[in-house]
Amino acid sequence: MTWIFCVMIGLSFLFGALTGRMPQVSQAAISSCSEAVKLVITLLGTMCLWSGLMKVADECRITDGLAKLFSPINKHIFKGLDQKSKAAKAICMNMAANLLGLGNAATPLGMAAMRELEKLSPDKTMASDHMVTFVVLNTASLQLIPTTIAALRLEMGAKAPLDILPAVWVTSLSSIVVALLAARFFGMFTRPKGRPQQGKGEKKKIVHLKGAA
Repeated sequence: MTWIFCVMIGLSFLFGALTGRMPQVSQAAISSCSEAVKLVITLLGTMCLWSGLMKVADECRITDGLAKLFSPINKHIFKGLDQKSKAAKAICMNMAANLLGLGNAATPLGMAAMRELEKLSPDKTMASDHMVTFVVLNTASLQLIPTTIAALRLEMGAKAPLDILPAVWVTSLSSIVVALLAARFFGMFTRPKGRPQQGKGEKKKIVHLKGAA
């Protein structure tokens, strides 16, 4: 990513100089810096709010209920992951936020889930199968109520901003199925040699420990 950003910045200054638009490039750089600071402050407040709400939900055992609700699905998507673990609970909270179309809430909840999945990863130098699956699931998420899109359509003058619900359900469900299948397929080729698929290795380890006991 560092090289990509360096190339993008270098090309911007190069074409700005060639086209005689260096003042516009300088103005865009300054305005982008101020917008970046505003974005960081906004995200910081959002993360504080929803991280606190997640802590409250965890103390009230709401996350336990969500884990039980999503466990029939998650046990097939995240094979080998303990459905009572903190990672599973954070994933369920993220899924619930995405289902309701709460993108601002899903971001900090997704980061919390990623931290918990990293703790369970056997190799800290690369993303585990569960981490890759979660990123795919979070990116191509299923939305029952697309509140952000509905708000934008209402602002643009739509009389029925939620009349796109059937199309949203079909497209989001199709995208998530294709994305998960693609992640599982490509994972078979990109997984390092000698490292078992996450879930299978964990089950074998449990059986081995039981035999040793």
